[in-house]
Amino acid sequence: MFGRKRGEEKKRTGTPADLLVVGLANPGAEYEGTRHNVGGEVVQLLAARHGAKLRKGKERAMVDEVTVDGKRLALAIPLTYMNLSGEAVAPLVRRHGIDDPHHLVIVHDELDLPVGTLKVKVGGGLAGNNGLKSVKAHLHTDDFVRVRIGIGKPPGKAQGADHVLKKPGKTDRAELDVIVQEAADAVELIFTDGPAVAMNRFNTRPDPAV
Repeated sequence: MFGRKRGEEKKRTGTPADLLVVGLANPGAEYEGTRHNVGGEVVQLLAARHGAKLRKGKERAMVDEVTVDGKRLALAIPLTYMNLSGEAVAPLVRRHGIDDPHHLVIVHDELDLPVGTLKVKVGGGLAGNNGLKSVKAHLHTDDFVRVRIGIGKPPGKAQGADHVLKKPGKTDRAELDVIVQEAADAVELIFTDGPAVAMNRFNTRPDPAV
């Protein structure tokens, strides 16, 4: 079964969450504000909007679950490093009773999208994102929902790893601040109306560079 270890039959006690939202990020003060951590910023914003108090849980993540308009919303930021995100996501999926991958949203940065671009996607390729690769490896599926935040490719011959682990300049930071707000809006729309509606609203807008 999705999100369950082989041979594990124990199910969640209590009401399952209607949606689990995980913002990928690296832990530690040295990574705050870096491009790789924008997924975590979105979850922090959602927590602030809905009165969630993210606390360290046994799943190696900051996590809380709140009720919004009668539906249960679980929010989490893994405390593993990005490349090991699946080690937190898999137990979070089990804890919150997520049996359908379409009820799991992963919010993450993406090099292949220009800065200031937001896209919603269900399943498909992982665009070389090691955090997504880890999630897929632990869940044995890539059919979860993604909210993709463009951070742009590194300039010149700079390496992608260096680019994502650096804090953006003033102009890019301003654009990312806006897109983090919009990404939180997209998650809320997924929560209320489903990913298809969110894709229709956010994916049909022109890219900032156009």
